[in-house]
Amino acid sequence: MNIRLSEAPKKTASPVPDPILFGFEGPSGCILGRGPAQRIAPGTAATLASRIAAVALDPDEIIGGALPFDREAADCLWQCRRDKARAPLASVQGGLPLAGWRLTAEPSACDYAQAVSRALGIMADEAGRSDALEKIVLARTLLVESAAPVPIEALMAQLRADRSVTAFRVALPWGADHPQGRALCGATPELLVEKQGRRVLSHPLAGSARRLADPAADRAAAAALAQSAKDQREHALVVESILDILAPYCRDLSCPEGTRLTSTRSMWHLGTRIEGRLKDGDTPSVVLASALHPTPAVCGVPTARAAELIKTIEPVARDYYAGAVGWCDAKGDGAWHVAIRCAEVSGRRARLYAGAGIVPGSDPMAEAAETGAKFGALLAALGLPQDAALQDLPCDGET
Repeated sequence: MNIRLSEAPKKTASPVPDPILFGFEGPSGCILGRGPAQRIAPGTAATLASRIAAVALDPDEIIGGALPFDREAADCLWQCRRDKARAPLASVQGGLPLAGWRLTAEPSACDYAQAVSRALGIMADEAGRSDALEKIVLARTLLVESAAPVPIEALMAQLRADRSVTAFRVALPWGADHPQGRALCGATPELLVEKQGRRVLSHPLAGSARRLADPAADRAAAAALAQSAKDQREHALVVESILDILAPYCRDLSCPEGTRLTSTRSMWHLGTRIEGRLKDGDTPSVVLASALHPTPAVCGVPTARAAELIKTIEPVARDYYAGAVGWCDAKGDGAWHVAIRCAEVSGRRARLYAGAGIVPGSDPMAEAAETGAKFGALLAALGLPQDAALQDLPCDGET
């Protein structure tokens, strides 16, 4: 499948509040897409491949944006020029820490722990059935409200300081509810899929532990994660799913390094590098991303069953959180990342998201604490206390 090059330059400008439509900066370098731009006709995962095939790109243009968590929801993809200057996403430092901030947990850590208990009860009740729920990823949010607009440039400058992650920003659809525009900003450690010619890569993460200030305690936390049967089981479900989905697209596919520990400034993870060679080198990276997403790392097993339960258990819709963010050029080459460790920013508000994988053997309080740790990177970038998400733990009574 090719993305067609247009015969002559043409562009219809869209009134995008921020001239940066999308940007990614991490171990693979820096990619910026700037306005003027036009939005690719929005649609669901079922129509993405045909919509991408109909796009005509100029040689200096790329497609980039965000795929929502819900495959039945509309995506947000922009067609614009690639900034060849390879400038960093942001260098502005002012505006942080936030002034006059207020934080609301939705749900609270204790209510989240109760939701984990509910999910574990469902797994226990269904044990032994062929369609039994094996894993579900439950998320919660923190709504941060400040006295002044959240400074996206300064936020991105903070997020890009961790060179082990990919800092990203994507302009999202806006309207009467978001007159100042809105953007998804984050620092994701997880590569969903990268494609260069026939070469394809994926690096799923599942199984996490908080990093600790004391070096000895930090090493002990890493060792405990590496030896955790629960986390190894959770991770294996993710790797197996990605291998199964990529296999029909590939001539060969392997995990040459096996499962290893990987880390960011705030978290330890179990990670497996998956490498393959595509049968068709013209397959666009965004099509591969759509096929893979959502993985069990952000949804569960079985995927459809977990996705439906997530809608009933989580009080706040995910929107683009736990979807995919990335870019694709005229050759179909590009990289797409799992949209985690992120926040939707609009005016004076920033909604932060974090989730944890629940499998039999999960401890509700530990899973609530894990989400609190995952909020840490965004809270620190905003200049807020990193333990603000865990102020109501431990809970009183049973969960």
